[in-house]
Amino acid sequence: MGGLCRPLQASMVWLAVLLLLRGETVNTAQEFDPYRVLGLTKSASQAEVKKVYKRLVREWHPDKNNDPGAEDMFIKITKSYEILGNVERRANYDRYGQMEENKQGQHQQGFNRHFHNSFYFDESFFNFPRSGRDFSDSKYLLDHAGFNSKVLPDSFKRPYLIKITSEWCFACVHIEPVWRETVQELEPLGVGIGIVDIGYERRLANQLGVHDTPSILGVVNGRVTVFHYSVVREHLRQFVEDLLPQRLVEKVTDKNYVSFLGSWHVENNPSVLLFDQVPAVPLLYKLTAFAFKDYVRFGYVDQGLTETSRLLHQFNINSYAPTMLLFKENTEQPADIIQAKGMKRQIMEEFVSNNKYLCVPRLVNQHLFDELCPIKQFHRRRKYCVLLITGEEPGFVPGNQAFLTFASSNTKDVLRFTYVYQRQQQPLCQALLHNQAPLFAQVVILERRSPGGKAVYRSVIGGWNGSDDDKTRLHEQLELLQRDPSYLSYDATLPELNNELAPMFLIQWINAAYDYFLQIYDDLLFSNWREMMPILSLIFSALFILFGTVIIQAFSDSGEEKPPPKSKPKNPPKTDDSPGRANTSSRPPKKDFVEVTELTNITYISNLVKLRPGHINVVLVLTDASKNALLRKYAKEVFSFSGTQTLHFSFLNADKHSQWMPSILESCPTAARALAHGEEEEGGGGGEGDEHSSPFSGRPRDFTGHVLALNGHKKYFCLFRPVFTGDTDTGGESSSSSSSFDEGSRRKSRSRSRSQSSSRSRSREEWGSSGRGGRGGGRASRATSLEVHHKLDRLGLWMERLMEGTLPRHSVPGWPGLDTTSPSSSPAPQN
Repeated sequence: MGGLCRPLQASMVWLAVLLLLRGETVNTAQEFDPYRVLGLTKSASQAEVKKVYKRLVREWHPDKNNDPGAEDMFIKITKSYEILGNVERRANYDRYGQMEENKQGQHQQGFNRHFHNSFYFDESFFNFPRSGRDFSDSKYLLDHAGFNSKVLPDSFKRPYLIKITSEWCFACVHIEPVWRETVQELEPLGVGIGIVDIGYERRLANQLGVHDTPSILGVVNGRVTVFHYSVVREHLRQFVEDLLPQRLVEKVTDKNYVSFLGSWHVENNPSVLLFDQVPAVPLLYKLTAFAFKDYVRFGYVDQGLTETSRLLHQFNINSYAPTMLLFKENTEQPADIIQAKGMKRQIMEEFVSNNKYLCVPRLVNQHLFDELCPIKQFHRRRKYCVLLITGEEPGFVPGNQAFLTFASSNTKDVLRFTYVYQRQQQPLCQALLHNQAPLFAQVVILERRSPGGKAVYRSVIGGWNGSDDDKTRLHEQLELLQRDPSYLSYDATLPELNNELAPMFLIQWINAAYDYFLQIYDDLLFSNWREMMPILSLIFSALFILFGTVIIQAFSDSGEEKPPPKSKPKNPPKTDDSPGRANTSSRPPKKDFVEVTELTNITYISNLVKLRPGHINVVLVLTDASKNALLRKYAKEVFSFSGTQTLHFSFLNADKHSQWMPSILESCPTAARALAHGEEEEGGGGGEGDEHSSPFSGRPRDFTGHVLALNGHKKYFCLFRPVFTGDTDTGGESSSSSSSFDEGSRRKSRSRSRSQSSSRSRSREEWGSSGRGGRGGGRASRATSLEVHHKLDRLGLWMERLMEGTLPRHSVPGWPGLDTTSPSSSPAPQN
């Protein structure tokens, strides 16, 4: 038993020693915390780290601080800044607590980390790394600030391949060998490499739109593309090639090489031809073309094709090694040539970079002006810009060619020969020529002095036409300028140059729309629903609003065109006393009067035939004799509805246009039959019954007091028949038409007739017996006491039903014209 206890006691002792060592190392690690020393958090930016460091160094410097611990504090501040001031060291410290300078600390903290994370089992025992990357990947690590400040701007010159990984990513381990081989192949060609740890750079991962590991992204021209295929080196290489623009390198043969090389005066760029024996354009050449796409045009010649034999013979190309020819203004002779069997990226970039401008380039934008004619710097040699102000017309071509010849023979580094078209760069030319329009080309020598546009210049006297005298005079002034820089005695403020190569707004919009729909297609194809949800939500919301509006409009139109149900005699319309009638009050009138327009030959078309959709014209039929009385009553009844913008009010004089009303009834048989048989019940429809003969009977009719609601666009109308109310010889009770109203309506009509009996006795007129003989002599005697304006007593109720849409609608095939016949007097009443 004691033998067993001794090994156990020894094990406990060793465990205690290890725990003690663990505690000491933890305390040692916790004693020095660079973030705590500088008083910062881990989210602090590099600018904040630098700012705090400068402040603390001044505060704790031993020569300025008499505190006994100032020297120790100063050392801690310096060490803290050495760790946090460097991006890679800070990243290592944040992840592992490591400091590269302290090897012993690295080993000790690595040992402690293994002890803590693996319970004292070394990871190398299982030969399985904790994450999908090794320590050599630290130089590729990206953070949010570095990605936006370096990778995005640089992606316009070269593509980037970025791997998204995280701690304990088991799938990342399987793609690591392929990723390492791809990096070793593509990085020497000029492809940028990056690694994002999603566990530490969640903000950058959200910006990239990636939420799963492992993932591989490509970034070109600021646009992020996700790799969706199997991780194979050939697929990754093809993925990088697909990221590049399609028409980056043009295939050149014997048929198109002349036009390709001769486009320098339009493109304002040199041209480069690569001769090689492989049919496909090498990726290295594509990457070089992408890096210099704004300066040089690139073409590729396949030496294995028979269509390129003339090119090979003309330029004497060696078919055993790749050859690059660079052409400027002279398309017959290359300006530079390079030939190498193992063409490297550095060689190609240096070759193109030294020849990325023409001998005499044209200033087409401010960026090119800044590169060709830089601002004077004290630590640099002077740069003089010899500017030719010329035109595009054929008459300027000889002078332009002579200027090019002169520039080719003067290749001093201090001089830069350029030219502009006066019509394209008018502000610049006006500033240099003092708003004078030259009749011939001018040469100006200038030197830029400040970014604000200040420059000194001098014009060459006599202009420029390319003669030998002009060349001699220009050469003498250039020699004088190099001896005496003060020769440029005039100063001016140059405006910013117009961008002649800027695409039109429509082209920019089309390109942006193409990229947007391409991204949508890519996300739909690979089901990236997390990123597609905001876009799909926006699209479906717009479609819902659009189609919802169309459907609502369609239903409203169909409801307006639907004929109302036929009214049953057993359910008469409710009167003002009915408590169940809906309140259809229109908006309050804007004026204290009603505008009533007469329908004449001039106003008929605009007020009826061409009336706007949804608008209704309410027309009163009257005669000369009843005009004043009916208009006053009509205005009183419709005043409460005059605030409705879709209602118009008019009147028709039947004495002037006696045939219009019969023409309307003739074109609408349903209205004629309803009027003849007394079946109209609108608003008080009153009491003509059998006495109204058909409009086709040939007898004259009196339509005084009838009101029509005309919808000119949909070609239908609603008819109001006037009320006939009079006192009898015996009881003075009111009489209504044979159209059935309820007893409440009759009682109200009788009470209204009693209250108005005194006024009717003063202004009563004989109305005649036209259409009132169907019920015997009693009806004729009652008509003698009728007042004209009482025909419109129930027009208000009819207007409310019109606003409700419950009135019968009578359709007509078309609106008849106004009858211009004007009888001398009103139609005589008929018995």
